[in-house]
Amino acid sequence: MRRIVAAVVLAAQFACPPVVNAAPLPPVSPQARAAGLIDVRSVVPDAVIDLRYATTNNFVGLPLYPPDARCLVHESLGPGLAAAAAQLRAQGYTLVFWDCYRPHEVQVRMFNAVPDPAWVAKPGDYARSHEAARSVDVTLAAGGHLVDMGTDFDDFSPRATAYATEGVSAQQQANRALLRNAMAAGGLAVYSGEWWHFDGPGAGTPRPILDVPVN
Repeated sequence: MRRIVAAVVLAAQFACPPVVNAAPLPPVSPQARAAGLIDVRSVVPDAVIDLRYATTNNFVGLPLYPPDARCLVHESLGPGLAAAAAQLRAQGYTLVFWDCYRPHEVQVRMFNAVPDPAWVAKPGDYARSHEAARSVDVTLAAGGHLVDMGTDFDDFSPRATAYATEGVSAQQQANRALLRNAMAAGGLAVYSGEWWHFDGPGAGTPRPILDVPVN
């Protein structure tokens, strides 16, 4: 399990250089297009893309995505994410995306590293949640810094649960609520076990496993 990161670090600069959309987006791959996937920046142009699984800064300690990985989501999440981002933008916040679509083989590697369904979903014969591109892992930024949510991403401790109070300050709880409320306004529901994980409509519905590259 990962060490809990101090709040002062969480409020500092991003863990790795984020990608901000400053140029026209290239089209998604033919496989992604056929599966109804879009680049999240097509609906949230100011999104900060900080895909932790494309770096060593994750609980496995190894890059699980190629360095040019993109934040892909199913098109059904587009309007909701745009609505959530607009509500946050009006309050001076920006959405930061830590994970989006996750290929099945990556889910297998994650579960092999941490075979605990309480923290890592056990891969099966169908795609759900991230594997179906219908869930996202997000946080907030303001002024180029991450907002203090009390824990870092993929912190496998009770403090990481969405409604934790023990060891989570009142301000940190309020920051999480701000994120939850905005995402809920866009129709995305928080997963109670992780404050950063949000499911879009139909995220829990079993679907055929996607054969789509993440870049």
